[in-house]
Amino acid sequence: MNNFYSEDQEQADPSAGQNSSPQETNQSSGEDSKGSKKKSGSPSSIPWLMIMLVGVAVAMIFFAGKGDEGDKVEYGFFWKQLELDNVKDVKIRGISLLGKWKKIPEHPKKDAKKPELKLKEGFRAQIPQFESDRLLDKLSANNVNFEDDTTHLSPAMQMLIWFGGLILLMLFFFFIMRRSSDPMSSGGMFGSFTKSPAREFLPSDKQTTFDDVAGMEQPKTELQEVVEFLKNPAKFQRLGALIPKGVLLMGAPGTGKTLMARATAGEAEVPFYSINGSEFIQMFVGVGASRVRDLFRTAKKNAPCIIFIDEIDAVGRMRGAGFGGGHDEREQTLNQILSEMDGFQQSDAVVVIAATNRPDVLDRALTRPGRFDRHIMVDLPTKQGRIGILKVHSRKVPLADDVDLAKIAASTIGFSGADLKNLVNEAALHATRTGKSAVDQEDFEAASDRVLMGIKREEVLSDKEKVMTAYHEAGHALVAWMLDELDPVHKVTIVPRGRALGVTQLRPDEERHSVGEQRLHQQLAMMLGGRAAEKLVFDEYTANASDDLKRATDLARKMVSHWGMSETIGPAAFSHAEDDPFLGKEIHEMRTYSDATAHLVDQEIQRVLFAASERAFSILNEHRDKLDEVSEELVSNEILDTEELEAILGVKDSKKNEKET
Repeated sequence: MNNFYSEDQEQADPSAGQNSSPQETNQSSGEDSKGSKKKSGSPSSIPWLMIMLVGVAVAMIFFAGKGDEGDKVEYGFFWKQLELDNVKDVKIRGISLLGKWKKIPEHPKKDAKKPELKLKEGFRAQIPQFESDRLLDKLSANNVNFEDDTTHLSPAMQMLIWFGGLILLMLFFFFIMRRSSDPMSSGGMFGSFTKSPAREFLPSDKQTTFDDVAGMEQPKTELQEVVEFLKNPAKFQRLGALIPKGVLLMGAPGTGKTLMARATAGEAEVPFYSINGSEFIQMFVGVGASRVRDLFRTAKKNAPCIIFIDEIDAVGRMRGAGFGGGHDEREQTLNQILSEMDGFQQSDAVVVIAATNRPDVLDRALTRPGRFDRHIMVDLPTKQGRIGILKVHSRKVPLADDVDLAKIAASTIGFSGADLKNLVNEAALHATRTGKSAVDQEDFEAASDRVLMGIKREEVLSDKEKVMTAYHEAGHALVAWMLDELDPVHKVTIVPRGRALGVTQLRPDEERHSVGEQRLHQQLAMMLGGRAAEKLVFDEYTANASDDLKRATDLARKMVSHWGMSETIGPAAFSHAEDDPFLGKEIHEMRTYSDATAHLVDQEIQRVLFAASERAFSILNEHRDKLDEVSEELVSNEILDTEELEAILGVKDSKKNEKET
């Protein structure tokens, strides 16, 4: 990784930001809608029958009151007029009473404030319960013409209405279930739960091939065999060879695992089903397992094809770890994945490719032979790989003549493919902000500072804070310059960036895959150099060393308890609860070492840190004049690069050794 250094304030959050991985993501939502295969089948038809029935019901309600013209009066008022022989004729319709007056009566005033209402010739009232017999007798006694206008349905008609409504309800639910058969249909009532939400890409939709993937020659070689099998399965089956059912891509975030999976499908020219591990999980138990069954069923119908499960650790974590027991939704989904992969017939040309950056948390049943047979490590790109990645991402970026991609690749050791893409984009943005017509080397340098050290802050330090920060950074830079095992100091600045008041950036000059004990001890001394400079010059410590102490303590603990770099502890490794990736796992796992051993480990960590601090004090005392000179230059210029440091401190010891050899 790039060895750069920054000091956070004590109040700042020391957690590092997460790296984005644009190479690992699929296309955007717009591209998904363009590249995803539309499911076959006729579009959902308009339910004309349902619309017609609703229209008939509305019409019946509208016309049900036709003929009910007249004022609504109370039944008591009607009875009083009936006794006065003022009712001309009456129609009885259910519980409604419709009729006409012989002479329009006066409306009874209920509110003196309101004007008196005039009644019409017609009236309507509601018959109270158990009033029909007395009403008919009274109408007959007063010689009022009346008729029963109530519609009476025969028993057969009533049964037809009931059964017809039931059949219509069943047809409605059948129509809803038909619409929910499309898993990508947002209108389906149950489709989003029981069907797989995997996005399907046709061979004609995918433009990604191995030519578009730079810096991953070893993974491409491993996946080339999968491509040949998908193109010609009979070639392998003729000799009894079995292609791996599953391929697990492992690597740091941003290394291009998703890109490799899409390139494999593009080379093989087969359908590609992409889904994230978290998309299987829902709040209802059994939904994830149903989605797994649907995904594998669809894949078998379209074989040969590729199923790609991104972030499989979301569903494939070790079973029985932490809280929750063995019957939750995630574990049932994992069990279904295991069953489906075991259920593949050898003639099924379906390959499952999964990606994760946490292979240590996966269940052993998932990674055993017969399921994910092949494990491919997608490492960070080498120098040649970084050059290729920079060329890919700078195709559409106009570059100036002074841009040297090889030099940029050499200075970006530890960058992933996503980091390099972000670097090119930040350089283009910087050139745009400054009004340039092409991206030059200065833009890449500014982009590198922004990515590694953060954006400049506008706050202004006081004179005392500026001097103390300058001595702090000068202490880091001087210790790193005098120790030959450490990387060269690339830049020292007291301009506040990100959460840091100042930054000392070390840039590696070669790729390293192993680190020795001597280099680690020197790195600890460099981390504590700023704190030592503050104590040496001002006779006090500041809160600026909070992040220094945290990182130094973590490194010393790994040296003592993980890597066996202590003669007192010896060749032994002692794990810690915070290393467990499972919530609650440390509750049922007892510590494997005693309290006395834990105390001895803590004492040894303190001894290593004290030794590193004494070493930093010794170097700064020996070169006190150079410490003052570097800090004065920082106060004046705020930024010092390698050439300016060489003018003050001389040539670094590692460079002297290179020149002598």
